[in-house]
Amino acid sequence: MEALADTSWDVTISGTGLAQSLLALALSRSGKKILHVDKNTYYGGSEAAFSLEEAREWADSVNQDPRRGPFEDVSIHVPSTTSDGKKAAASRAYTLSLSPFVVYTRSKLLPTLVSSRVYRQLEFQAVGSWWICGHSAASRLQRVPSSREDIFADDSISMKAKRMLIKFLRSINQPAQMGGDDKPVVEEDLDLPFPEYLTSRFNAPPELYDALASLSLSQQSPQQTSAKFAVPRIKRHLASIGLFGPGFGSLVSRWGCGAEIAQVGCRALAVGGGVYVLGRGIQSIDAQKDEDGFHQVTLSDGEVIRSRYVVGSLWDLPVEENGPRIATHKVARSISVVSSSLGRLFPPTAEGGPVPAGAVVVVPGQVLAGETADAPPIHLLIHSSETGECPNGQCVIYGSVSISGQEGQGLLQKAVDLLLESFADSGDEPTVLWRLCFTQIGSLDLTDSVDKIHRSSTSDQVLFFPPPSLDLAFDDEVVESVRAGWKAVAGDEAHDDNDFMKFEDREDYDDD
Repeated sequence: MEALADTSWDVTISGTGLAQSLLALALSRSGKKILHVDKNTYYGGSEAAFSLEEAREWADSVNQDPRRGPFEDVSIHVPSTTSDGKKAAASRAYTLSLSPFVVYTRSKLLPTLVSSRVYRQLEFQAVGSWWICGHSAASRLQRVPSSREDIFADDSISMKAKRMLIKFLRSINQPAQMGGDDKPVVEEDLDLPFPEYLTSRFNAPPELYDALASLSLSQQSPQQTSAKFAVPRIKRHLASIGLFGPGFGSLVSRWGCGAEIAQVGCRALAVGGGVYVLGRGIQSIDAQKDEDGFHQVTLSDGEVIRSRYVVGSLWDLPVEENGPRIATHKVARSISVVSSSLGRLFPPTAEGGPVPAGAVVVVPGQVLAGETADAPPIHLLIHSSETGECPNGQCVIYGSVSISGQEGQGLLQKAVDLLLESFADSGDEPTVLWRLCFTQIGSLDLTDSVDKIHRSSTSDQVLFFPPPSLDLAFDDEVVESVRAGWKAVAGDEAHDDNDFMKFEDREDYDDD
């Protein structure tokens, strides 16, 4: 086998996370000599998906060396016995995602996957209802209405609240009317906290704050969520409904969410002639370029290669003393395998619509932290066995809260327990069969980042992707950071932005 040092590489991509894998896809038809390495022995980076045994091996590796990725404080909990004697299935029966997210039908990701011709290798399924989970046994689970039909059919909403919701939906679905000075006819103060905006603009009762905030997937409390953040995201939620089918506006990728998308990108580069090496990362990069404009790069096994560009994340490239200062956040996350399908959470999206494979449950912060506490909500993304992530008769609950450490994990456990208690009257009381807990490091909102991609302080040919997105919906800024990386590496070949991810089929297909 030819040594890696025998080739002068146009670009070395470090890490197989979602951004790096999409960059690999973008460059897969460029004809450049591309080396793609990963210090891990698996694909996916922070979006990886694991079996139960692989999750245990990953937990051990992170706890031994936190620099292996944007994770820390990993623990696995397996009850010795359950009241009904149920237990988790064989390890390989599970494909559990470290960073699950929903993909809105109007996301930039989907047309990118279509135009790059890799969409046939992926399977997306509908995410159905949004739910609010509260303390009251009579209304423990309340479905969040997101259409006129939902509102009129919901007997738990007062007539005053229904009138306000109809007004809100009508307003948010219409473009702003401009006056003579090109200013909106109705001035809106979007810097207000979201509840104050709802009250001042629509006279909304407090009972609707949590439900409407849930549609934005904000990981801050309603009071800490600005209308500037919430309103565009609610518009995205509502505008996405019905695009691919009745009653739903978001999707989940089967077989491990982002991990499957990452592997598709990697396969495309491999078909295009790229070289992959797992289990080897980058140890150091010589700041000085040689006379041909190449950096000397030392891999983790000591082999030295030449590469014109090097691209990776903060966790996949060597730490620079004066490197880019990029703000990060920490959130607590958990993955719970549950002994029930929780079928009530997955009603058909609409008449003639599909049975969804995903649902979103939001537990308002004050439910667990006290009525007066301004605590962030706990989000639970529920995936049914139809996603291929668990056996039939079970489901996976992905929990997230923007409080890290033991406090955040305590809230996640309480939220999962609260949800499962609402199914206690079903005759098949669900229990947690297996739980993975960890802290994840990344960015809550990539739109805050001025730079789509960061350059090294020592070379403009060493590029850092922003931290992985902690958003619970796919962040379109990931596509923009990949576009920026593609432009930097492709150079003059990327002069036309319309060429980004635009490929012809490698084979003939008879598609409808």
